[in-house]
Amino acid sequence: MTAANARYDLAALQLYAAELLRKAGLDGDKPEVVAERLVLADAMGHTTHGLAQLGDYLEEIEAGRMEKSGEPAVVSDRGAVAVWDARRLPGVWVTARAVSTAVERARTYGTASIAIRRSHHIACLAAFLPIATDAGMMVLLSSSDPSDAHVAPFGGTQAVFTPDPIAVGIPTDGDAVLIDTSASITTAGLSARLRREGGRFPGLWAQDSLGRPSDDPAVLVADPKGTLLPTGGADHGHKGYGLALLVEALTQGLSGYGRADGEAEWGASVFVEVFDPEAFAGAAAFRRQTEFVAQACRTNPPADPARPVRLPGTKALEGLRRAQSEGLALHSGILAGLEPFASALAVPLPTARV
Repeated sequence: MTAANARYDLAALQLYAAELLRKAGLDGDKPEVVAERLVLADAMGHTTHGLAQLGDYLEEIEAGRMEKSGEPAVVSDRGAVAVWDARRLPGVWVTARAVSTAVERARTYGTASIAIRRSHHIACLAAFLPIATDAGMMVLLSSSDPSDAHVAPFGGTQAVFTPDPIAVGIPTDGDAVLIDTSASITTAGLSARLRREGGRFPGLWAQDSLGRPSDDPAVLVADPKGTLLPTGGADHGHKGYGLALLVEALTQGLSGYGRADGEAEWGASVFVEVFDPEAFAGAAAFRRQTEFVAQACRTNPPADPARPVRLPGTKALEGLRRAQSEGLALHSGILAGLEPFASALAVPLPTARV
């Protein structure tokens, strides 16, 4: 078996990642929660925002830029609405806690919203959605990083926004619909991977400093720097631009902390909202509508018979089920990149399945 086709048990990868984080100093259940969501991201196919982030997190812990212990501080709390100051605690752990808390509060209030300021990076948004959808609830999750900018407003050339992802989980009678998109055409993580590997974008996803569309990710680090294009590109980028303004308002506006404060450290502002369909027209009525639309999409005559219509999240859940039964094949270089940390922290590498 070669490294390229090696497969690993999800539990073994989670234990490996959790042990690295615990030996690096994270306390309580933080190592297990972060590890679980990172591995889930890889299993769902989001390979730039799973274990690929772990080395950076370990460096942040070592440098003292990620807090290792404690709880978020409560800025305000009205039951159905709360604001947390994450105090630079691990963003994956804080966000998982926020979604779980919002699920419980939605049972009481019908809907619950939590805005989070000063979180560390939260990795893959899609990996949090099942916390709510498995409980029969709909969830909206978005994040932004007020310390950085890669995306210019439509028609502009100077970066103002990060890719500003937004995700939605919608229960149906079958698999949940799991939407994970962003206000920009692609992510900073994929752009960096393509630069390292000498690749190009599959389309004109960026622009140089003069506003000329490009498929070269190197324009993002040129002097002067280019920017990622909003979703919709040079033609319809006003759509992604509008989405970015929404995400920034949800995450930074409602948490009361963001770009206006001059944040300089890598992190996230986050917004979570969970809806309990039972509190609206009822769970059965909700699923009747969502399943009708989902089925209309699943059975829609495809333009290309070889490519049937899929709902958002179908590929991710199929990948997860395959990883659960056959093991997970990680993207090239991920485990190799973690070897120096594993050696320094005396954590044995996981063993591949035979």
